Amino acid sequence: VQLQACGGGLVQAGGSLRLSCAASGGTFSTYGMGWFRQAPGKGREVVAAIRRTGSSTYYTDSVKGRFTISRDNAKNTVYLQMNSLKPEDTAVYYCAAETDNGYLTIRMSAYDYWGQGTQVTVSS
Repeated sequence: VQLQACGGGLVQAGGSLRLSCAASGGTFSTYGMGWFRQAPGKGREVVAAIRRTGSSTYYTDSVKGRFTISRDNAKNTVYLQMNSLKPEDTAVYYCAAETDNGYLTIRMSAYDYWGQGTQVTVSS
């Protein structure tokens, strides 16, 4: 599976961005999808995840109520709508895919396929 993320950019605090991640080369509807991020000098962390059917989602505490993960299996695409952005959201954002084994997972090691990352910069 190849993943192509886009939609990052520079935005002022309080603004919004929508990230997209298009998948190709696999059966998208069989994969759970996740968004991860890595800020400068920090480790990569999970931001949000969604099961292959979209029936379950997960958000890390710092983005709850501000970010929404969704997917369109007909378009082989997963999205991350980011509202009320804060400077601490500044990071490279990565989408990733994992074989859905019947439960939602946020373990980074479970994700087999990764996109190239898209930079999100939030200015204060």
